[in-house]
Amino acid sequence: MRLSRRTASLSLAVALVMTLAYEAVPHARVPAGEQTAAEPFGAACRVRVTGSRVTAYCHNPYPVVDRVSLHVECARWWDIDTDSSPVEAWPALTVRLTGRCWKEVDEAWISHQRGS
Repeated sequence: MRLSRRTASLSLAVALVMTLAYEAVPHARVPAGEQTAAEPFGAACRVRVTGSRVTAYCHNPYPVVDRVSLHVECARWWDIDTDSSPVEAWPALTVRLTGRCWKEVDEAWISHQRGS
């Protein structure tokens, strides 16, 4: 079966209209009363690895306490990975966290938890 130019053009036009019509359909909206404003949270952290030592500085610019922990994963299978105890970064304060491996550091990161 061979399509004529007119049939092909018509098929293309219908497909285009259907696509545009789908985009024009209104999406479900949540009523304004049910929305909760997300309170800004989370200290900004800089992590530096120097040889086998890790140092992190976390500054909390928000009014909510952020409990930060340093996690260090060592490169060698026999080297012990560490997770620091949570340290409370109070509003407008900077905290320092340190960790180390016996040999090389594979990865280091900070986790955040809302304080009380």
